[in-house]
Amino acid sequence: MERLSGLDASFLYLETPAQLLHVCGVIVLDPSTMPEGYSYRAFRDELERRVRDVPEFTRKVRKVPMGIDHPIWVQDKHFDIDRHVHRLALPSPGGYEELVELTAHLAGLPLDRSRPLWEMWVIEGYGDHVVVFSKMHHATVDGVSGANLISHLCSLEPDAPPMEAAAPQPTGHEPGQAELFGRGVLSFVTRPLNAVRLVAPSAQMVARTVGRARAGTAMAAPLTAPRTSFNGTITSHRVIALADMALEDIRKIKNATGTTVNDVVLTVAGGALRSYLQDRDELPSHSLLATVPVSVREKSTREGGANKVSALFTKLGTDIEDALERLREMAELNRNAKDHHAAISADSLQDWAEFAAPRTFGLAVRAYAGLRLPERHPVVHNLVISNVPGPPVPLYFMGAKIEGLYPLGPVFHGAGLNVTVMSNDGKVNVGVIACRESMPDAEDLVRRFPAELSALAAAVVAEEEAAQEPPTPIKRSRKKASAGR
Repeated sequence: MERLSGLDASFLYLETPAQLLHVCGVIVLDPSTMPEGYSYRAFRDELERRVRDVPEFTRKVRKVPMGIDHPIWVQDKHFDIDRHVHRLALPSPGGYEELVELTAHLAGLPLDRSRPLWEMWVIEGYGDHVVVFSKMHHATVDGVSGANLISHLCSLEPDAPPMEAAAPQPTGHEPGQAELFGRGVLSFVTRPLNAVRLVAPSAQMVARTVGRARAGTAMAAPLTAPRTSFNGTITSHRVIALADMALEDIRKIKNATGTTVNDVVLTVAGGALRSYLQDRDELPSHSLLATVPVSVREKSTREGGANKVSALFTKLGTDIEDALERLREMAELNRNAKDHHAAISADSLQDWAEFAAPRTFGLAVRAYAGLRLPERHPVVHNLVISNVPGPPVPLYFMGAKIEGLYPLGPVFHGAGLNVTVMSNDGKVNVGVIACRESMPDAEDLVRRFPAELSALAAAVVAEEEAAQEPPTPIKRSRKKASAGR
């Protein structure tokens, strides 16, 4: 038996039919590398063999009586792979448009909470490729743990075993209702004591934040974002768009400018959003504000819980036209944001999330959406942007080479756009998911990412060439001018 952490459970409490809190992935596979060739039955059987001993794939949520404590994970005694792995074929002509339309529809469907919280759809008919569309609830994984979980299903060679073969783990006993209720009561009565313990550190954190704000070194503040067409109440309809960028191009820019890969990625995202909004006469005069999830897995002292994340806020420089100037501004903002974030306890979000209440959170989110409050108060943030490090070498999923690995995060009321990028074997795969009513033309946004990267690279080259060009000798030019008279 394992209790969900407050942060994990919060993703269950905050979910509604419109605000679906699962994370998705589009995995494009080349089946020609499979030693025995591709067949759905063999693919499904091998997948079942690999997930059988991985708890994240075989456990389900069980509620505590009266909801007095967070739910627990229990083993699904009736686990059936056919409830989780499904087979589909793209309609003719089986191209990119059909793929993103189908995956967007699947992304808008909720997971069945009576079973382990994941699904995979094996999609055939995408040219010579097979596509796997995966869904896992955020209560089960965060960005880093989700990427690590994929390693259980992948290998470095087509016919090699998985990189991290899972060792069978004991599941422990499943408590009865009385034991579960007793544990819940104990947790409930000790909760106020834990709250008192958090007050002093939190007050100190607020004081330090105020000091940083006065010194101009604080991260961007929430509730200061300008309003855009994708900042409102969302529906369950989704739209998906995918793009690729060359990781080497990003690294060249990073090395030439003394910035980071994340600085470059955020600068490209800011440029893409700027041109997207400008072409629609929607570009705000102030910069868009993004929430950037940050893994605290290496710093956290908490043992349990699937989600070990925090978040920082950063401006994207959408109010800056020059790409190089935007990059320099982004680097400075990110340095301040990272320093500010480092001064905050890695476990603060997890600690306060322990006080999340299922009924309160659920009613609050429904009221928030039903009253369309996202359109009435200042915008908290415009979008979520995640940068997830991926494999630097080719990986094989059930023996099929991964050609593309596009992650897709959730969207929220008030922020109906999510951009997630992941490096994969020398490429950077960009996944955009949005509420269809908020951003029906996500493809128009994502196709600007490679163009913005090219423009930034050209600007870096132009600046380097200008710096190397020798200045015109002043005396010689004066002599020439005199001779001309």
